[in-house]
Amino acid sequence: MIGRLRGVLAEKLPGEVLLDVGGVGYQALISLQTFYALPPQGERVELFVVTNLRENALELFAFAAREEKAAFNLLRGVTGIGPRLALALLSGIAPAELAKAVAASDFVRLVAIPGIGRKTAERLVVELRGKLAPETDSPRRPGEGGIDEDAVSALLGLGYKRSEAEKAVRGARSAGEATLENLIRRALTAMAAPGAAAKG
Repeated sequence: MIGRLRGVLAEKLPGEVLLDVGGVGYQALISLQTFYALPPQGERVELFVVTNLRENALELFAFAAREEKAAFNLLRGVTGIGPRLALALLSGIAPAELAKAVAASDFVRLVAIPGIGRKTAERLVVELRGKLAPETDSPRRPGEGGIDEDAVSALLGLGYKRSEAEKAVRGARSAGEATLENLIRRALTAMAAPGAAAKG
């Protein structure tokens, strides 16, 4: 079983990566949380991996943080949640925020995640309460650790020009976005509108 991979990031897309490890290319599925945390293509990276046997094929799910891998494994144990839904769920909510929503029985937040209905949200609360620790996540504060540059790098990885990416990120920041995920989402929304990259 593969538990961790360290190598060169050969390719990255919002849903998957190709990691070159000693000349062997490992393709793995990833969440948006991990995608946003990845370095530019061509750089070295370490990913935490979960292997899954599906229909006689081996699937790899990779994560930039141990906390996300741990949350993924817990989610897979919830009734009715398979690995792909668990990954999709983590694309819509960070592990720490998920832990807080579960602890507070915040069904409104949970059903806001694509693919999660009321019954699934109820199972999440019942089966995960006490298992997820909010303190495992330590998000950076605005202006610290290069969060704006991380957002720009993510946009560059999607094929945008640096000037466009920087302008969109500045617009998202001025609109009050403070987290990396929200910065990127608002910037992408802005750039999707012709001539509106600077708007929030």
